[in-house]
Amino acid sequence: MKKTSSVFWWTAALVLAAAIFGAAAPESFGTMTANVKNFVTSAFGWYYLITVSVIVVFCFVLIFSPVGQVRLGQPGEKPEYSTGTWFAMLFSAGMGIGLVFWGAAEPISHYAISSPLSEPGTDSALRESLRYTFFHWGLHAWAIYAVVALALAYSQFRKGEPGLISRTLKPVLGKYAEGWLGTVIDIIAVFATVVGVATTLGFGAAQINGGLSYLFGVPVSFTVQLIIIAVVTVLFIISALSGLGKGIKILSNTNMVLAVVLLVLMLILGPTMFILNMFTDTIGSYLQNILRMSFQIAPLNKQHNSWINGWTIFYWAWWISWAPFVGVFIARVSRGRTVREFLIGVLLMPSLLSFFWFAVFGASATHLQMEGIADFTHYATEEVLFAVFNELPWSQLLSIVAVLLVTTFFITSADSATFVLGMQTTHGSLTPANNIKVTWGIFQSLIAVVLLYSGGLQALQDAAITVAFPFSIIIILMMISLYKELVIERKEMRKKDGRFPLR
Repeated sequence: MKKTSSVFWWTAALVLAAAIFGAAAPESFGTMTANVKNFVTSAFGWYYLITVSVIVVFCFVLIFSPVGQVRLGQPGEKPEYSTGTWFAMLFSAGMGIGLVFWGAAEPISHYAISSPLSEPGTDSALRESLRYTFFHWGLHAWAIYAVVALALAYSQFRKGEPGLISRTLKPVLGKYAEGWLGTVIDIIAVFATVVGVATTLGFGAAQINGGLSYLFGVPVSFTVQLIIIAVVTVLFIISALSGLGKGIKILSNTNMVLAVVLLVLMLILGPTMFILNMFTDTIGSYLQNILRMSFQIAPLNKQHNSWINGWTIFYWAWWISWAPFVGVFIARVSRGRTVREFLIGVLLMPSLLSFFWFAVFGASATHLQMEGIADFTHYATEEVLFAVFNELPWSQLLSIVAVLLVTTFFITSADSATFVLGMQTTHGSLTPANNIKVTWGIFQSLIAVVLLYSGGLQALQDAAITVAFPFSIIIILMMISLYKELVIERKEMRKKDGRFPLR
């Protein structure tokens, strides 16, 4: 238990130090995170692009490899959760609030405010707006989650190791994975989880505030967002105490129902044919340009390079900072599935749903902007969705459903995070103690409050990019370790029945 205690106490100390610094000197804290973020994006933007592209290729190689039939568990073991519930849980944990927060705001920004390559407001900017949104929320994002989750699930359920990030690296680090180096790795993973989840909780609080402002005239302010975080913290701690099979399962299924209701209403009330046409056209454009977008950093164009740093690099860093949390959680609920089934489920299904979500909300927003019916460029990011609703029939109903959805996503993400953080700081226990989960629930909300107080949404983004860098190195080591283990597994499979070539 020595290692468990050190991971918990060291990480708790880091979180408290960051919270105290941010509360005592918010301007200095905001400046520091901004400076580190600017250095990372300017010096290592190329590194993020190459790393994430390699992760995507690695996942597809495994899908088509003979080892795709390896089961994440004992031979013949059945999945713990039904496919529908499994998908709802991984989708709620993996995206959640972000889809609602950016659903209309990101396409509008790319189309009317700052386009990737074209002049804002043009037809080419409209096409790019959805294509790059698909790019940011599609295969690359889910591949990051998938490779971390797969390494953890394989290590834990196939090899019988504790569900710790450090233990997935035993093929590379050997005995050091259980020593001080393993402890440092687990501390980095837990701290990245706290900051990554806190970033999303800050986005959620801001959007709930924006919705309440539109519905009831509640002022948009830090005080209101503080109250929202406090109320939701109590709710998700209550849910966390009920256990994985009750609270998170029920919330995840509720999320899917509310998301489908909102999606269908928006599809019907919005410009339906325009949405469907843009969805179809953008899928083709996305597939045609995915290689170029994956490596585009625009070294000879400062404006485009700045755009890529502010959007693509931010997203890659954000997904990486969320990877330890989402990876641990997806691994936990994926026991019994084959590698191929796991990767297809984690990569393709959430990506397709995300594409359709952004087509519905993004195309509706850009259509209203393009036709001159409304101008969304002067709204804060968290208010754009509600401004779009205001131009459609049943705007009150849409806003109420959206606020409910953000709230349930908020609770689910934080609830899942308390479980993961508890698991990672109790030597990989699948049933972490309630007091540990409550402690982490309070800590992640505390960091969300500090980040909002020290610089609003910009500080949240800067913190996510900063903390993601060290964990990206760990992900690379996880891929190498997993590859080494699967090569051994493939040789054993070949010896067993002679069907699988060594090469």
